[in-house]
Amino acid sequence: MESSKSPLLSALAVFRNVLNEELIRSVHVYQFEDGKEKGVEREFMFSPGSYVEVVVSHPLLKLSRIELSKLFEGQVIGLWFCILAFDANNPSVSLSIPSILVISRNPKLRAIPALADDLEKVFHLSCRTENKETSQFGTKGMAEESHSIRVLPMFSQDLNCLPYPNAAPRLLENLQQNGAVVSDTVVKKKKRAATEHIARIDLADLAKYFDLPIAEASRNLKVGLTVLKRKCRELGIPRWPHRKIKSLDTLIHNLQEEAKRQERENKAAAAMAVIKRQRMLEREKEGIERKPFMEIQTETKRFRQDVFKRRHRARVVNRKC
Repeated sequence: MESSKSPLLSALAVFRNVLNEELIRSVHVYQFEDGKEKGVEREFMFSPGSYVEVVVSHPLLKLSRIELSKLFEGQVIGLWFCILAFDANNPSVSLSIPSILVISRNPKLRAIPALADDLEKVFHLSCRTENKETSQFGTKGMAEESHSIRVLPMFSQDLNCLPYPNAAPRLLENLQQNGAVVSDTVVKKKKRAATEHIARIDLADLAKYFDLPIAEASRNLKVGLTVLKRKCRELGIPRWPHRKIKSLDTLIHNLQEEAKRQERENKAAAAMAVIKRQRMLEREKEGIERKPFMEIQTETKRFRQDVFKRRHRARVVNRKC
C-alpha cells in the first residue's frame, strides 16, 4: 500500500534574472520515504500587478551541471543571480532570506503557492535550527555564568539598544566609586541601524551614492558595510558599481577636454565625432545607474584601452625629450 505522506523538502534555491528583475527562477528538491530525490524547476513573473507561474523553457541547473548543494547566495549562473540557497542537509550555514521572499513582508507570494509553501517551510526550518543552536549555547553560557552582570545572556535582547538598561547606571556608578576611569566606549555604545530603516532602503536610495566608494556610501546611508553588501545582494547587485561609474566619468571628462581642443583648432567634424562618443558614454553611465548589475560595453572597454595606450606613448615621448 502506497504511503499518503507528501515528500519532504530537502533543498531550495531561488534566482533572479539580471536582465529582467521581474523573472524569478526556483529549484526545489524533494525527498521521498525510500530516500530518492526529485528536482523540480519553476519560473515566475513578479510583475507589479500580480505574481504568476510561467513555463520553464530551459532548465537552469541541468544545463549548467551544478549540484544544488554547492550553490551559495550571490552566485551567478548565466543570467541568473542566486538570492536564496537552502540545503536541509547543511543547516549550519546561516540563511538570509530576502524580504521579497518573506510572505509577511510580501503578501503577493500567496498567489503562487508552489513557491510560497516551500518558502514557508524553509523559514520554519531555519528558525528551528537557529533556536536549537541558541538553546544549546544558552545552556552552556548559564553554566559558566557568575555574579558578574557583564556575562548575562542577551539572546532575547533588541540589538539596537543596550542589554539590561536598568543595570547599566549601577555599573557606571560602581566604576566611578571605585575610582576607575570610565571611557567613552562604555558610556557611548555604537548603535546598530534599525531594522525598519534597513528595510526601507531601495535601489533609488543606493543609486544616489553609486559614485562613492562602498565604505563612504554605507556611512551616508547610516548602515554597516556588511548590511549594505547584504542589501545589494537582495536587490540583485553583485558588485558595487563605483569603479565602473568612475571609469566612465573619467572618459567623459577626457572627451569634453578633447572636444574643446578640436573646436579651438576649427576642426568641426572631429569635434562632432568626439561629442557623439561623449553622449554614448553618458547614456551608458545612466544605464548602469539604473541597472547596476550591467557591465561596461565591449566597445567602451576597447576605447578605454586605446586611451591608456595613447597616454603611455605620450609619457614615453615626454621622457625622451
